Amino acid sequence: MSRRHDAHQNPLYTPVQRKRRDASRWTLVQGILAPLQFAVFLVSVILVLRYLLTGTGYELATLSIVVKTGVLYLIMITGAIWEKVVFGQYLFARAFFWEDVFSFAVIALHSAYLYALWAGSLSPEGLMALALVAYLAYVINAGQFVWKLRIARLEDRVPE
Repeated sequence: MSRRHDAHQNPLYTPVQRKRRDASRWTLVQGILAPLQFAVFLVSVILVLRYLLTGTGYELATLSIVVKTGVLYLIMITGAIWEKVVFGQYLFARAFFWEDVFSFAVIALHSAYLYALWAGSLSPEGLMALALVAYLAYVINAGQFVWKLRIARLEDRVPE
């Protein structure tokens, strides 16, 4: 059985949704925040790994994780607004259901890091390990969204 996406049988967007997507300022907001979040993630991964390898830079690594988490919350909130504008519901639209489900796991892991940091319930190494687990989940989730972006671009080329 082929896993290829068939734009004619099951398109991501109806023609009306595509028009809403293209006209929405929230599409631009998502287009800016997604690469920003990825850049913050890359810097943070380097800082976390530096701390784990050398034992230096804990404060900077911690700050980078907090900033990454803040950007994640921001992109989730604006993404929910984008889904409302495009699909008529804040989250779990058919086209992005599983991406949204996995996004909540990503948010839960990042939030667990913030809680553990605030509560002092993990060692610095434990906090960094938790951050890396959250980051792995983020990479998987980002991959889901990149895949959907690719599908959307392919569909945009298909005549209606």
